[in-house]
Amino acid sequence: MTEPEVEVSVVMPCLNEEQTVGECVRKAQKALLDLGVTGEVIVADNGSTDRSVEIAESLGARVVHQPEPGYGNAYLAGLAAARGRYIVMGDSDNTYDFAELPRFVELLRQGRHDLVIGSRLRGTVKAGAMPFLHRYVGTPVLTALLNLFVGVQISDTQSGMRGLTREAYRRLRLKTSGMEFASEMIVRAARERLRIAEIPITYYPRQGESKLRTFRDGWRHLRFLLLHSPTYLFLVPGATLLAMGLGLMALLSAGRVYFTGTFSLDIHAMIVGSLAAILGFQVISLGLYAKAYAGHAGLEEDDRVTRALTRSFTLEQGLALGAAAILLGLGLLGYVVYQWVSHGFILEGNLQLRPALWGLTLTVLGVQTVFASFFLGVLGIRHR
Repeated sequence: MTEPEVEVSVVMPCLNEEQTVGECVRKAQKALLDLGVTGEVIVADNGSTDRSVEIAESLGARVVHQPEPGYGNAYLAGLAAARGRYIVMGDSDNTYDFAELPRFVELLRQGRHDLVIGSRLRGTVKAGAMPFLHRYVGTPVLTALLNLFVGVQISDTQSGMRGLTREAYRRLRLKTSGMEFASEMIVRAARERLRIAEIPITYYPRQGESKLRTFRDGWRHLRFLLLHSPTYLFLVPGATLLAMGLGLMALLSAGRVYFTGTFSLDIHAMIVGSLAAILGFQVISLGLYAKAYAGHAGLEEDDRVTRALTRSFTLEQGLALGAAAILLGLGLLGYVVYQWVSHGFILEGNLQLRPALWGLTLTVLGVQTVFASFFLGVLGIRHR
């Protein structure tokens, strides 16, 4: 006998939530009934040792067991088991009101949105529902960084109540196992160009012990965002270091620079500039490797930087640029050696040290450019 088609699946992760899982299941079931749809409630159990599973099953929920620990792992199991055309997600600790479920489904039914996020910050946060650090520091900072890195405009990227179509879930290809799952969903949605909407919701105080660890889980979110944003992790800091280093060297090339009567910069600052330029170039190279690999591996779509690397900037062009820097650097070093020999192997103050420093810096940058070009060429060959 063919099972009836399911229109809405409600998925909630669960780890020792015997105080609240029953009420969450009942609210979801009532919301499905009021909506007049064929639905199912799936409880993704993450190894509960209390009566959570027993309570959920007694109320008619379908329990999916996920022995691997982690918020993301629980959701991956629950979402994989969902059969509905539309999926609504929410925690089983009663912080989200499943009576608001119809609003998510109705918005998805219109066909103009693939992912709907319930915004606590645009809605109502009940007294005691969110610790001060979470509400005014952690959530706003992570939200701002994700919006900046990914290019979206979402008010509450850490909200756990969301709705999405089954097709959107298929395209997201979610993988993370921990609390960073919430950030991954938005990052993947933005890169897949899914249509995202927000609706205000009410957030209630949690009943029972919280599984959230402020600094550990906050770091997991931040780490995920940085690792998936090579531009902000590598390219921006690297370009800043390179520009500052070369600028400092150029400023001091002609000699000591005085700023006030007692404050000045000389050869020592120029050495710091050289080190900053070399370090900055190395960081930029790592960022380019990361972007090229991410594009080739399908972790993110090729952007303008990656396309320029793989299509416009060829291996031969990189080798030519590196060779030019090496020759210029060696030329300056040769000039310094000539001056040193012609003056009886005596260095005249800092006059010969400055071109020598430029020569060493350009030679190192040239060598790095040559090897970076070869490595990017290897990535391009593997991609083809």
